[in-house]
Amino acid sequence: MNKDEHLFLDEDIIDAVSRNFKALGDPTRIKLLYLLSQEECSVGHIAEVLTMSQSAISHQLSFLKNLRLVKSRRDGKSIYYTCDDEHVIEILKIMINHSTHN
Repeated sequence: MNKDEHLFLDEDIIDAVSRNFKALGDPTRIKLLYLLSQEECSVGHIAEVLTMSQSAISHQLSFLKNLRLVKSRRDGKSIYYTCDDEHVIEILKIMINHSTHN
C-alpha cells in the first residue's frame, strides 16, 4: 500500500463501534455486564447485587438490549437476563485485565 492508499471504515461500522464503547463507558453498565457474564439474573437479583433500584436496572438493561449486548428469556412471570455478545464481554475482560496491571 502506498502513502496515498488508505482503508476506511464504513460509517455504519464506526457508529456501531462507538455505541458499543459508549455502553462500556458507563460504570453501572460495566458492573451489569460483568455480573451477567457470570450468571443469568432477574432484575430483582441484579438490583440486590448492585444495590440499585429495579427501575434503574431496567433502564440500563433496556439500553443494553437495544444494542443486543444482553438478551432475556421469560420463565413464568420472571424475566432473566444474560449476555448476548461474547465479543463485548471479551473486550470488557481484556480492559479489566489491562486496568489491574501496574
